[in-house]
Amino acid sequence: MRHYDLAILGAGPAGMAAAATAAEAGLSVCVLDEQPHAGGQIYRDVERVAALRGDILGKDYTRGATLTAGLRHAAITHLSGAVVWAIEHAFRISFTQGGAAAQIAAERVLLATGALERPMPLPGWTLPGVMTAGAGQILLKQSGVLAQSAVLVGSGPLLYLIAAQMVRAGVPPVAMVETQTLDDLIRAARHLGGALRGWRYLLKGARMLAEITSARVPRHTGATGIAIAGESRAEAVTFTSKGRAHRIPCDTVFLHHGVVPNTQAARSLGVSHIWDRAQSCFVPSVDDWGQSDVAGVFIAGDSAGIGGANVAESAGRMTALKVAEELGRLSATERDRQAAPLRSARNKDLAARPFLDRAYPPHAAAVAPDDATVICRCEEVTAGDIRRYAALGCLGPNQAKAFGRAGMGPCQGRYCGLSVSVILAQANGLTPDATGYYRIRPPIKPVTLGELASLE
Repeated sequence: MRHYDLAILGAGPAGMAAAATAAEAGLSVCVLDEQPHAGGQIYRDVERVAALRGDILGKDYTRGATLTAGLRHAAITHLSGAVVWAIEHAFRISFTQGGAAAQIAAERVLLATGALERPMPLPGWTLPGVMTAGAGQILLKQSGVLAQSAVLVGSGPLLYLIAAQMVRAGVPPVAMVETQTLDDLIRAARHLGGALRGWRYLLKGARMLAEITSARVPRHTGATGIAIAGESRAEAVTFTSKGRAHRIPCDTVFLHHGVVPNTQAARSLGVSHIWDRAQSCFVPSVDDWGQSDVAGVFIAGDSAGIGGANVAESAGRMTALKVAEELGRLSATERDRQAAPLRSARNKDLAARPFLDRAYPPHAAAVAPDDATVICRCEEVTAGDIRRYAALGCLGPNQAKAFGRAGMGPCQGRYCGLSVSVILAQANGLTPDATGYYRIRPPIKPVTLGELASLE
């Protein structure tokens, strides 16, 4: 079993930046990532795709090639296609790669597992032809595939990004059905002054909106009563906006109302999590360096709280400096000297976050949908089922497993966990913190008996 100073889970901006900084400080580093190529979701397969579709995906995407190049440092081992399914005592990490299981060990672990799109359960969301906006981006980045008749539903910057990219590709969306309201914007306005420190983000958003407007893409804001109609597949989106009922025919629906930290690995290690009211999700308890309340476990990037690619890069580098100092490769003085500009850049890039969080809140009707809507797609458990569990005395997601199978499918609660916690909290009149989340145990990803048998 090979031993490293630092093991990093995830080859997105936080993981790649941390690996390069740690290697430059003299640490041996192993980066484990599920994808065949580095880049994470934001820079997915950038070294190949930038030359093919860089004009569509934009400069923010193509700059990721600088980070992927850093993984070629001699002190970095990059294990692509590696699915981590357990992190045990003394940081023995078990993973599957190429159909076989293997293990490494490390002095410190950095979880840079990024974010997941917030589930948006609506009537009809399980129909073929319905996917997340992020899934649509993956198709565009990896295969150059674009939906010819798509409606974008939800809210948030990613919705504008994919709409602008579709416009550049010559296949604009049929329409955008947006859930944010004028009241949301008014509530966000008090944070506009602070957001101006991150004016580049605001300018970027304004430019994307200008592209969408120039392409004459219809935008319907304040949408309510959203449903996806169809028999065997998605055929139309129905909703009400500004007092009028609408039905927009389409072949594809992209759903999005924000992203949330991917906390599965952190929870499996016993890291404490708290409910972030501004971002309406659970976030791990970490300090300014990304150190969690479990010794030796660090978390950086969107898995520590949603901030975006630039914030993730700065945070990853800061964590690497802290690890290098702990392992005796840097003095505290040198660590702080190198971290100062990174901290400043991170804080500036975070300045627009409070404004964005309030301007584009999660869609309330999708956070806690009507009783008939499926919440757990793996086991076909509805929101009504969860509320019935609460009526029978169920107080939390773990107890819910005694009443039904929500969270017990192949995704292990990744996509229903947040919805189950919120629905139970509302039904019982409790806070999400008091309600809690699923208890995550290894294996944190599915592993076959054949893969286990191959472990030496």
